[in-house]
Amino acid sequence: MEMLVGVAVFVAFVVVVLIKTAVVVPQRNEYVIERLGKYRTTLGAGFHILVPFLDRIAYKRNLKEEPIDIPAQTCITADNVTMEVDGVLYLQVINARQSAYGIENYHFAASQLAQTSLRSAIGKISLDNTFEARENLNQQVVNALDEAAQNWGIKVLRYEIKDIQPPRSVLEAMEKQMRAEREKRAEIARSEGEKQSLINRAAGERAEAIALSEGEKMKRINEADGQAQEILKVAEATAEGIRQVAEALSVQGGHEAANLEVAKKYLDQFGLLAKENNTMILPGNLTASTTARDRCKMSGA
Repeated sequence: MEMLVGVAVFVAFVVVVLIKTAVVVPQRNEYVIERLGKYRTTLGAGFHILVPFLDRIAYKRNLKEEPIDIPAQTCITADNVTMEVDGVLYLQVINARQSAYGIENYHFAASQLAQTSLRSAIGKISLDNTFEARENLNQQVVNALDEAAQNWGIKVLRYEIKDIQPPRSVLEAMEKQMRAEREKRAEIARSEGEKQSLINRAAGERAEAIALSEGEKMKRINEADGQAQEILKVAEATAEGIRQVAEALSVQGGHEAANLEVAKKYLDQFGLLAKENNTMILPGNLTASTTARDRCKMSGA
């Protein structure tokens, strides 16, 4: 019976020892092992067995990227303006042994160094350049931390300024300045619009005047062309009439017919005169004179 109890105690002791000495390291983690207070090794991810009563886990390090919130701090710019600035720092453990023995608390050290580096960087620029130089400020903080953290076993990946809060009086002055700048841009845009409107109106009036003058020119050209065509047609008609008269006179009996037509017109005109006037003087030998004139024309012919 006593032997069974002893075996049970021994088994229990072995189990406890195994539990205490068996170590499972998670993925992306490293454990720093000390033997009798002295660094022995660094365990990576997986299952490991430690030497009972000699080895112990001294430090546990997470190899993932870690964000560290940097609390707001007071910074003074080159033009003596006080502002509150906060940010966030991203770092990663790349050497678990150095992070354990190179510095007591790398989180606290990185946070403090980020604050002092940011104050130093902001103190070199003016307030107006602070908002425009965020990328430059972030890079300056990263460079300062990365240089100092070489012996800490960590890598500073980036630093981002979250908020820059100037005093209320400065904000009011900046708001007035921005409002004045916006009003200035609006006035310039309005004047440019009026200028362009006048230019467009003048160009339209000029184009209208040119179009009217061109229209008037074409009108006069068309009228002159029409008058020329009319004169030409009248001349052609007159010439054709004269030609036909000449042809009629050249045929036999043409002169007699012409004389008869002339006499008829002559008498028609006398008839018109008789209608318009109460008194009219007529030649006594109207018929004879007409006949004699016809004879003379015929003899002459």
